[in-house]
Amino acid sequence: MKGVFEIEERSHDEKIMRRLSEHLDAVKEKHPEWVGIFLQGSQNYKLDYEGSDVDSKLIVLPSFEDFVLNRKPYSYTHIMENDEHVDVKDIRLMFDCFRKQNINFVEILFTKYRILNPKYASLFQPVLDSRELIGRYNDFASLNCMVGTAMEKQKALCHPYPATIDKIERFGYDPKQLHHILRLDEFMTRWLAGEAYEDCLLSKKADYLKQIKFGCLSKDDAVNMAEVYTSKMKETKAKYMEEHTPTVNRAVDYVLNQTLIDLFKYNFKSEIGCAA
Repeated sequence: MKGVFEIEERSHDEKIMRRLSEHLDAVKEKHPEWVGIFLQGSQNYKLDYEGSDVDSKLIVLPSFEDFVLNRKPYSYTHIMENDEHVDVKDIRLMFDCFRKQNINFVEILFTKYRILNPKYASLFQPVLDSRELIGRYNDFASLNCMVGTAMEKQKALCHPYPATIDKIERFGYDPKQLHHILRLDEFMTRWLAGEAYEDCLLSKKADYLKQIKFGCLSKDDAVNMAEVYTSKMKETKAKYMEEHTPTVNRAVDYVLNQTLIDLFKYNFKSEIGCAA
């Protein structure tokens, strides 16, 4: 059985990496100076299932001309033919997102599913080496993001968005939103207890969360559960902020700023040298 499991896991990993490569091929012509493409979403939490979309985030560098002329940094979503998403973001904006502490961004530093541009891999490595510090860069911002995201999921639970209308019609709510709320609550509890960020990303109740995701609850139970857990998270956040003063890890600022300087310097020297 162990051998079968290892083969299935290898096949699963190969499929994800193949899709990441296809995502990169779809956008890298427009962004030749890409730094890396990273998996985002359920596979990073081991909450995916057969048929789960593979979504990604691509970090890109601006050209020398774009930088000098102060053009708006890239930040957009490329939709693949199968509706998978590639979020393309200028590295300066991505680093701002890391500082804001949104799990959906910080998680990409922990994924094993990534493709780094060999040209920039060593210069970007200090960010990956500092990922645990980045995950705890700003405690108040982290808690605000966790609670804010849970509240967004609660608001979306029964709202008939075009992308979820089929689930609303079937269940009366979107089970995926509820499973996110429960996942965030568990993450927040373990994060506050001091567990490693990488460990917090992996639920200890994965099987239960998958059942929730597949709609095992009635609409009334789902709505009540969402209210209970979001209220609990808000109370936990309020209590923490009453008992603590905000902390910001300036060592993380140094790593992010120095990485930007090193990447821009290397890229611009290469571009200007080629132009000459």
